[in-house]
Amino acid sequence: MITDRSIYTILPFRFVRFGPDVLVVNEAGEYIFISGKDFERLRSHDLHPKEEIFLDLKNKHVVADTDLTLPIYLLATKYRTKKSFINDFTALHIFVITLRCNQKCRYCQVSSEDENRYDMDMNIETAKKCVDLVFRSRSPNIKIEFQGGEPLLNFEIVRYIVEYAKKLNKIYRKSLEFVICTNLLGLQDEILSYLRENEIWVSTSLDGPRYFHDTNRISRKGIGTYNVIKESIRVAQDRLGIERVSALMVTTRDNIHHLDKVVDEYISQRFNAIFIRSLHSYGRALDEKLGYDVITFVDSYIKVLNYILKLNLEGIAFSEQYATILLSKILTPFATGFVDLQSPVGVSCVAYDFNGDVYISDEARMLAKMGKKRFLMGNVYINTYEEIFRGKTIREIVESSCVETMPLCSECAFQTYCGADPVRNYCVQGDLLGHRPTSEFHQINFFIIRHLFELIKQNDPQIMNVFWSWITNRSVEEIKGIKRG
Repeated sequence: MITDRSIYTILPFRFVRFGPDVLVVNEAGEYIFISGKDFERLRSHDLHPKEEIFLDLKNKHVVADTDLTLPIYLLATKYRTKKSFINDFTALHIFVITLRCNQKCRYCQVSSEDENRYDMDMNIETAKKCVDLVFRSRSPNIKIEFQGGEPLLNFEIVRYIVEYAKKLNKIYRKSLEFVICTNLLGLQDEILSYLRENEIWVSTSLDGPRYFHDTNRISRKGIGTYNVIKESIRVAQDRLGIERVSALMVTTRDNIHHLDKVVDEYISQRFNAIFIRSLHSYGRALDEKLGYDVITFVDSYIKVLNYILKLNLEGIAFSEQYATILLSKILTPFATGFVDLQSPVGVSCVAYDFNGDVYISDEARMLAKMGKKRFLMGNVYINTYEEIFRGKTIREIVESSCVETMPLCSECAFQTYCGADPVRNYCVQGDLLGHRPTSEFHQINFFIIRHLFELIKQNDPQIMNVFWSWITNRSVEEIKGIKRG
């Protein structure tokens, strides 16, 4: 056995055991599976520099047998790439156009208001001040997302924001994108024409087949909305293009054991992806009759993910978006724009409420509707850009959402792929950091990431081809062709 401990240096890493094997992850999220025996030899400095396992670990920057300058420089470069979203600062800008809504969903997270509450509409003056702040961001990419309530009920302000933002962008020359999140109940030909002319993406809601959708997504008159939504989705797809219309679902106690049927519904509606989303505890979603425990959700998620993989292997191109985001973080060196899995929090997203209040996220705005304004950064009528985006609130959020320093997260092998959620921590546990062992956010992500690694560890070529097709938005046949080339 080699006992000379000066023969190589062990660089920082985290690990987790998978049966007899160990997953070793470096600071930049690069990983390698090694046997338990080799892991013990690694930590005991008993590996020989010419062994294949040593060379594999050296390639992953887990060990170094030369001057440390180069491996540390390479690690730092890869780490900066993973955290590159910080450089651009705020890219996603959520505009709450109105709190009025023509639906009264059982799980509404924002506790929407009746259609006659016009005092809950964003006005032109507020909209202008918010757009002015948007273009103060140094991000070269700006996405403006219209939220509600139901934004179609205040569509004139949507028009104003789009046109004013385009006017300002002639000066700032940023990549500018618009998304409207709508239940489509108020869809009209004139609105569709405007959306098409201005290349505005549409995100709607669909909880599955009629029974599951109509159980929770009902109109103010108590009528299920499935029939209207189904027809509106088809019309929007035909007019705007299938690729410009997407849908989100919410997992409740009603559909959690039937997620395969939800997937089938999405496929029948010509969608090529689904985001299996857990219920977040804001607004009316706090109703215990809608919820479930973490294990139930994770088990159902894994079951439906396996079902989706089976469909892909049968030739049906369809992806699960949360897995796609996680796989991108695991299998590529790049950052993602998905704010729920970022650390630190508070730099990539901002939400402008109808009255000009500015929050670090849409969830923070939802929490404020429940009377907890802990994450209010300021107001466009009262505060300057510097006071809002460099103030005490955002500094506290950033400081408390760095997974590298959070209890347990700092030691977790999945740290690089996960994120922080101070808003949910504060809502559920009354603390920005939260208690990780009992945090639903932590538990759900840990088990899902672990399952993805179990699939990766199997290294089934067919499964990996499907994963790469999701990440690169290519067909499996294209992926196979790339590998052959």
